[in-house]
Amino acid sequence: MFEKELKTGIEAVISVMKMSKMIQRELTAEGKMDKSDKSPVTVADFAAQAVVCTILKREFPDIQIVGEEDSEELSKPENAIILEQINHYLKKFDMGKGFLYKNDLFKSIDLGNGDANQELFWTLDPIDGTKGFLRGEQYAIALALIHNGKVVLGINGCPNLKLEDYPDMTGFIASAVKDGGTDLYDHNGKVVEKIFVSQKTDPEEMRFVESYVSAHGNQELQEKIAKTLRIGKPPVQLDSQVKYTIVGSGNAEIYLRIPNPKSPDYKEKIWDHAAGSLIVTEAGGVVTDIHGRELDFSRGKKLTENSGILACVPSIHSDVISTIKKYREN
Repeated sequence: MFEKELKTGIEAVISVMKMSKMIQRELTAEGKMDKSDKSPVTVADFAAQAVVCTILKREFPDIQIVGEEDSEELSKPENAIILEQINHYLKKFDMGKGFLYKNDLFKSIDLGNGDANQELFWTLDPIDGTKGFLRGEQYAIALALIHNGKVVLGINGCPNLKLEDYPDMTGFIASAVKDGGTDLYDHNGKVVEKIFVSQKTDPEEMRFVESYVSAHGNQELQEKIAKTLRIGKPPVQLDSQVKYTIVGSGNAEIYLRIPNPKSPDYKEKIWDHAAGSLIVTEAGGVVTDIHGRELDFSRGKKLTENSGILACVPSIHSDVISTIKKYREN
């Protein structure tokens, strides 16, 4: 099931990985801007959304796409330089696929402005972890297919990821199909192997991964929880859904994201977690919110029924949940 969707999605992600790597190397200050919420967006975010949406719509014209970006800010005259750079890279990486540019660029980006209240839809974060991208570090191209509120396909392209088991390789793609397990590919789309979460049961041998940006969570509380659970290894801080791929491949045991106390009612966006959550669960892990509730992707563009994120190996899940509860009640 979903063979064509998986094949098409991986092809789209590979195209964006190659393009985004070049943009990351060449990006200048003129290649980014701040959106109305003050979060950064770059040439790569817009170009990646245009590419993925164009490919998906060509193959699946009836399936709507819910992406992070839109063309409103890009269409303003003061962003003409960014628009020029986007067109430059789209032409460079066309590779005969007929990507849309110039007058049609806004239309191709806005193919990602679909309705999340559909029975079946794609959700896309074209450059997940833009701040990491700007630092020259980790980011992901995250694409998922949601059916009846459940993630049924997830793809994470991680262009800068290195894994301990493959010291000579940089850049991986993790993909999962519901009830089909999780596969790891190299950056060219060649299958490497099936991957599984860590089998460690001793907390002293376990490792946390958490957001690089402290504002994205409650790192002070997360540190207390790690100490209480006797987690022996220092946390790894990095951006984007690369964290899910690291947990899904057995290179860490816990990804925890507790809402920042300054924004206790913050609700996560679906495109930030859909692909990664399936990659971990199909690899044998558990993904819930910090109350132990399953993530609910049926409520639109946000996980309105959930608070925070916990992705981990099964052996530690209940202990993490009970420890969070203890600290939050005190």
